[in-house]
Amino acid sequence: MTRRAQTDVAVLGALTTAPMTGYAVRAAIVETLGHFWSESFGQIYPTLARLTAAGLVTKDDDGRFTITPTGRTRLRARLAEPYEVGPPRNPLLLRLFFGRTLGPDACRALLRDAGARAAAQLAALAAVRAEVAAEPPSPDHPYGLITLDYGERMARAHLEWVEASLAALPPGR
Repeated sequence: MTRRAQTDVAVLGALTTAPMTGYAVRAAIVETLGHFWSESFGQIYPTLARLTAAGLVTKDDDGRFTITPTGRTRLRARLAEPYEVGPPRNPLLLRLFFGRTLGPDACRALLRDAGARAAAQLAALAAVRAEVAAEPPSPDHPYGLITLDYGERMARAHLEWVEASLAALPPGR
């Protein structure tokens, strides 16, 4: 699935919850998908225009977009498509790969920063888990918990990797 098709999925998916403006679509994506997906305003508005032209969403006089029955059908079809994972672009790993040039002390600083970010992400996800636990269960509940669990596991694995990497570095200069 192309990047554009994935943006369509994110926007259409956000609109399954309620009619909303383009700004609210972006906010909903950041709030609900932000730990594993992002879309910029520069992607949201052209996507909404394209989806409107295709009859997949409608726009009311107040500027709120609503997914149409055809849009729901398209969303289900897109969600069922195989997805492609592109080559990863990890700026931390790029720097660490050339760590001999950077030096072990600078690599340690990068790793400590990565550990702090992972710890912050884990704390943020714990707050999300607490919010979810306080909400009444909904049909969407198990699916949200699956993605939340993934994020927590990845953050814990990242912290473990940081510790192992720090221990594996040669002494500083």
